[in-house]
Amino acid sequence: MTMTETAPNASGYRDFSVGGFTFSRDEYFVTITWPTGSHQMDIVQWLRCVQRDVAWGFFYGIVNFDEVIGTMNHYGNVDMFAGRFNEAYRRAEVDYNENFDHDELLGCFTAMLSDWTNEGYDPFAAPMETGSAYGPSRGDNDEAVTRKRVVAQRMVSMPGDEPIRSDESGFPINRGFADVSQDEPVISAEPGYEDQVNSFNLFAYLSRSDVTWNPSVVSACKESLYCPTTEEFILPVIHGNDRVEWFVQLSDEIQWDVEDRDTGAKRARVIMKAGDVSAMPADIRHQGYAPKRSMLLVWENGSPRIPEMIANGEAPVHPVAF
Repeated sequence: MTMTETAPNASGYRDFSVGGFTFSRDEYFVTITWPTGSHQMDIVQWLRCVQRDVAWGFFYGIVNFDEVIGTMNHYGNVDMFAGRFNEAYRRAEVDYNENFDHDELLGCFTAMLSDWTNEGYDPFAAPMETGSAYGPSRGDNDEAVTRKRVVAQRMVSMPGDEPIRSDESGFPINRGFADVSQDEPVISAEPGYEDQVNSFNLFAYLSRSDVTWNPSVVSACKESLYCPTTEEFILPVIHGNDRVEWFVQLSDEIQWDVEDRDTGAKRARVIMKAGDVSAMPADIRHQGYAPKRSMLLVWENGSPRIPEMIANGEAPVHPVAF
């Protein structure tokens, strides 16, 4: 199974095919076809979802692009589906699911991002911080769509690990965080421990984020990962959990729609303000709305065993029993 692509169409964009899926775009929409059906999405929504699927390596569990299309990560291979979690599509028997090698689907999405992202448009940026994705093909923005996701091995600022951000390194303070202090902590380590003791100003670090809705790993203790992010406008994807996620609202406000992971039935509306903590269970899907730029800390257990443990009843879908 290999990816194929066509010559540019009338709008200047190539079509891409992998397995039973074909993807084509015009000036406003993407059209996805599979052996039993087809679906259209706004091209902005599509690019913002594909960008995150690529950057996250398909992330934990399910990445729903909307109520029809999405991916499910099996950590080494990945499903792409159409209508799998949509009752109407299943009832009409037009749903479709296909499993791909991780690198195969990632390669298709990466090539698509490069060809379909126009000059000046950044799928990772907030709407007021980027150009337009609409219209005929014009140039590219490979610098934006191939930016490296931060994945610290121990902690940001540790020797040999991810550096802190600064004007000099190309990370100016975001307009939404102009009032955030840039003071860094003073560290006095005993001789011989200079590479073992460190700290950094997380708020200052996040105030210089140039992306939205992209949880990056800033510290790792075995499988315990701190993944903070800055949020503005709408989380493009609807994330279907395969493990519990803890959310700590560091600033401002995010509103969450929480649904049943498999049926989409509404479970809760959660409004988080600065200082609030919540846990997203392993059997839900969620989408966030941030009225203004805000900071969110996502705490993940990155163990690859968790989905199997939950399926076997060895781990709960809720982190706390009251």
